[in-house]
Amino acid sequence: MPRENAGPDFVEALARGLDVLRCFGSRPVPMSLTEIATATGLARPTARRIVRTLEHLGYARTSPEGVVLTPRVLELGVAYTLSAGLWEVALPHLRDLVERTEQAASVAELDGSDVIYVARVEVPKVVSVNVTVGMRLPAASTALGKVLLASLGDGDLREALRTPSRSPHRAHRPRPAGEIEAELREVRARGWASTDGEAAPGIRSVAAPLRDGDGRTVAAVNLAALAAEVGPRELVDDLLPLLLQTTGAIGRDYELIHAAPQRSVRRT
Repeated sequence: MPRENAGPDFVEALARGLDVLRCFGSRPVPMSLTEIATATGLARPTARRIVRTLEHLGYARTSPEGVVLTPRVLELGVAYTLSAGLWEVALPHLRDLVERTEQAASVAELDGSDVIYVARVEVPKVVSVNVTVGMRLPAASTALGKVLLASLGDGDLREALRTPSRSPHRAHRPRPAGEIEAELREVRARGWASTDGEAAPGIRSVAAPLRDGDGRTVAAVNLAALAAEVGPRELVDDLLPLLLQTTGAIGRDYELIHAAPQRSVRRT
């Protein structure tokens, strides 16, 4: 069936192919053709043709156990990250922040009512926060998401909060929209956000916006810690100042790179 509100230029075949790629994200692999068809709502012959196409392009592989994706799918995400240039700018700063705080740091962007993690620097620990690049969480339950939602205008914020989450995860403590909006006004005023067990029990996080040269929030950066290791006061008094220093440094470097004349390199 054609998609709702899709215009005449909408390519349904491409959308179905992306649906097949996405269905692997929240389900065990390998998957059978029947499981892929059920997960995407496609007819089994259609799912089979898409899988064969992905195999031909090198994005999927079929074995007796079922269909699995290949590492080549990482090219799709890497292409976005490299085009933005944000990861290369942020990486050395995040590594330094993690070394100074001994806590994991992440960068996330907003997609509807969810955040998507686009960068991550872990810290070696016996017990750590289970977050991976590409992971999607309800924005209102994360410090990263609160920062990003608070950067929106009133109309865009209401639309975002009305958008159904596409994350397989649910907030540990769901809250009404009015309570969320009131908290976001406070986040907007002070310029940072924190959470204490909202996304997952036993996890505390503090986040700050990452702004471009025009002052627009393009992403958010956080530090996440185990509640058993970091108390609420330490989160704000000790970790937040270092986080704000880092986001400021990333933003300045990002602005310098984008302000520099872009030169094409001709290879011979």
